[in-house]
Amino acid sequence: MHHGTHTDILIVSDIHLGSPVCRSKALLRFLKTVKFRTLILNGDIFDDLNFNRLSHDDWELLAHLRELSKLNHHTAVIWIAGNHDGAAATLSRLIGVPVVNEYVFYWNGTKCLAIHGHQFDRFLSKNIVISTIAGAIYLAIQRIDGQEQHVARLVKRFSKSWLRVSAKVMKGAVRYNLVFKRAAYVFCGHTHKEHEEVVHGVEYLNSGCWTDIPSAYITLDEQGARVHTIG
Repeated sequence: MHHGTHTDILIVSDIHLGSPVCRSKALLRFLKTVKFRTLILNGDIFDDLNFNRLSHDDWELLAHLRELSKLNHHTAVIWIAGNHDGAAATLSRLIGVPVVNEYVFYWNGTKCLAIHGHQFDRFLSKNIVISTIAGAIYLAIQRIDGQEQHVARLVKRFSKSWLRVSAKVMKGAVRYNLVFKRAAYVFCGHTHKEHEEVVHGVEYLNSGCWTDIPSAYITLDEQGARVHTIG
């Protein structure tokens, strides 16, 4: 997708505002170059709810997102809670905009479901201490890795548990959708790994994250639903 173009719906997730590896400046620059009707923020917009950790760039992006969220005729912004964001109701009160746990919508007459995906990550819910430690180690690698994130990207690519989590979230989300929602498209985040696959007749797309290089996003327009990466 070229800068300055139009899309119906833009989906981004896992921005992790407040994290030292958040690419808020790059995301803000990108958002200002794309015209969209709807922006879906699919979870983990914040790294945690300690707003003291937000950098100047993080605040700039947050201000832009809140500005877009104000009711106007041009864009709608949907905020979906992720595991780092805490309860949707708490986040709503803190940032002053409505936040939901999942979002069902119709695009070109086709039913779609956007949900962060942590709900289907059993390892995370059962092993909260282990996953916190693993997350801290990965963050440390990212911090010392410099701008290009070479080591962090290698770790992620070859980590079996990362691949397992990606597959688990995808299968869990599709299963949940088939039983409860019956949508043709399912959009998740959480895994930080962009992905596109058809599972049991359902189009599954994962929007990756904005803490790694390249970062990723999803567009829905006349070309279809697609995942893109951007450096």
